[in-house]
Amino acid sequence: MSAELATKELSPSREDFAALLAESLAKDDLFEGSVVKGKIVGIEKDMAIIDVGLKMEGRVALKEFGVGGKSGDLKVGDTVEVYLERVENALGEAVLSRDKARREESWTRLERLYEKGEKVTGVIFNKVKGGFTVDLDGAVAFLPGSQVDIRPVRDIGPLMHQQQPFQILKMDRRRGNIVVSRRSVLEESRAEQRTEIVARLAEGQIIDGLVKNITDYGAFIDLGGIDGLLHVTDMAWRRVNHPSEILNVGDTVKVQIIRINPETQRISLGMKQLQSDPWSSIESKYPIGAKVKGTVTNIADYGAFVELEPGVEGLIHVSEMSWTKKNTHPGKIVSTSQQVEVQVLEVDPQKRRISLGLKQTQENPWDSFLTQHPKGSVVEGPIRNITEFGLFIGLDNGIDGMVHLSDLDWQKAGDEVIKDYKKGDNVKAVVLDVDGSKERISLGIKQLAGDPADAMAKYKKGDAVTGTVTSVSEAGIEVRIADSELTSFIKRGDLSRDRSEQRPERFNVGDKVDAAVVSVDKAARRIAVSIKALELAEEKQAVAQYGSSDSGASLGDIFKAAIKKREGADDNE
Repeated sequence: MSAELATKELSPSREDFAALLAESLAKDDLFEGSVVKGKIVGIEKDMAIIDVGLKMEGRVALKEFGVGGKSGDLKVGDTVEVYLERVENALGEAVLSRDKARREESWTRLERLYEKGEKVTGVIFNKVKGGFTVDLDGAVAFLPGSQVDIRPVRDIGPLMHQQQPFQILKMDRRRGNIVVSRRSVLEESRAEQRTEIVARLAEGQIIDGLVKNITDYGAFIDLGGIDGLLHVTDMAWRRVNHPSEILNVGDTVKVQIIRINPETQRISLGMKQLQSDPWSSIESKYPIGAKVKGTVTNIADYGAFVELEPGVEGLIHVSEMSWTKKNTHPGKIVSTSQQVEVQVLEVDPQKRRISLGLKQTQENPWDSFLTQHPKGSVVEGPIRNITEFGLFIGLDNGIDGMVHLSDLDWQKAGDEVIKDYKKGDNVKAVVLDVDGSKERISLGIKQLAGDPADAMAKYKKGDAVTGTVTSVSEAGIEVRIADSELTSFIKRGDLSRDRSEQRPERFNVGDKVDAAVVSVDKAARRIAVSIKALELAEEKQAVAQYGSSDSGASLGDIFKAAIKKREGADDNE
C-alpha cells in the first residue's frame, strides 16, 4: 500500500469532518441552559477550574460553593454540579455558575414538594414592597405581609435570617415567581394544638383562664392555648351592661365550660354557673301580692326594670306605672338608680320573669273617690273631652268621669243634647257608679232633675193640665207642664180643633196654654198633651150638660153656658 493511499485511509474525508462537527455542535446545544457535572482540574487563587467535557473548561468563584459567603472546601479531582450558561465565551471557555445550578436544583426540589403539599424551609432576608423576600436554598420567594403571622407583626426583626418553615402557595417557573406563607404553617400548628387541648376539655369542667380581650358582648378567655368566649349574659346572674364592669384584661378568672362545638372548636364559658341560681326559690321569696323594694336599672318605652336582688329583675309595665298617667313615658315617672317600692303581680320561674306594679303601692284614686263621693252625690268639674258616646268630666286627683249620651237628658236624644255642650264647660253631675278595678266612674246629668217617671205618676190620660210655652217651631210648640219639670211637644195638628187655628206662630214663648193628657209612657219618660183633645173633651162635656143642637140650642149657646159656668167656678176659688 502506498503512503498516499495510507494517508488517505487514516485522514477523515471532508464529509466525515462535517458530520463530526455537526454532532459536536448538537451536543453543545443540549448542554446549554442546564445543570451538568464537571471535574475540578485546578484551583487558582479564588477560582476553581472545572472540566465539563466537550474539551471545554470553565471557571467558577470558590465562594459560590460556600455558605454565608465563605469559600467551599474543594480540591482537585472533586466532581461538582454547575449550570452551563454558554458553551464558550470570548476567551474560548465555558461560562459556568454554581449559584444558578443551586437555584435550578432548588426549583426542581421545590416543585416536587409543592406538588405533595409539603412544607419547605427558608430564611427571610429582605423587606420589599408589600412583604418580604425569602431564600429557599437558592430560590427566592415572596412572602406577603399578610402571610407573616396569624396576627399583625409590628417588629419583623426577630424573624429575619432565621431558618423556619413555610408553605408554598403558588409557583410559576416560567416567570420565576414563588409565593410562600408562614401564617398557614402557624395556623396548621395551632389547629393541631387546639385539637389536642379540646380533647382534654369537657363540658361542665371548671378551669382557670386568663382574660385576653374584652368586647361589648363578652370576653375572650385564654385556656392555655385555646380561647373560649365568656358571654356577657353568663358573667353574672344580675344585669351586666358591659363586661368591663366585672373583668379587666389580664385578670385570672375561674370559669365553667358550658358548651364545646367539636366541629368549630368553639368553647362557651360561664361564670355565673359557679354561683347559686337566685331564681331557684323565687316563688317563695317573692309571693304574689308582696310589697318589696328595688332599684330601677333600666327604662324602656314599655316600662322600667327593677332589680330586687343581684340576678333578679322584674318589669313594671307602663300600664302598671300610674293610676292616672296613661300616656306618659316611664322615664317621666321613675329614673335610673331610683329606689322604689313595688308590688309583685306575677312570677314565672320557667321564663325567669317577674311582673311588678308601682301604682299598686299607692292609693287607688277610684277607691278614695268613692269614699269621698258615694253613689248619688253631686260632683262638679270641667268637660275635658267630648266623644261620640258621651262627655268626660275632670274630677279630683286627676281622674275623669264619663256621662254617657243616655244620661244627658231624660226625654231628648243624647246625640242632639250633646251639641249644647263644649269643651271646658263646668258642669254638675250625679255619681251613678264607681268601678275601681276597671278604673271607671259613671256620671249622669239628667239625674240632677229627678226621674220624670216619678212626676208622671200623678197624671193619667184625659187629665187637663196647664203648661208654659218654652219654644215655638213650624212643627209645633214645646210646653213645660206646671208644677213639674215635665215637657211635652204639641204638634201643629193638636194646637186646635179648628184647622185655621192650627198655627204655631200664634203662640209666644211664655204663653200659658191648657191641654189634655193624651198618653203617659213611663218607660220612655214621655207625656203627650193636646190642646185639640182638651177642646174636644170640653165640647163633649158641654153638650152633655147643656143640651144638644137637636134641642134647639145652638152650639154657641152651649159653649157660652159652659164657659160662664167655668168662670163662675174660678171666681169661687
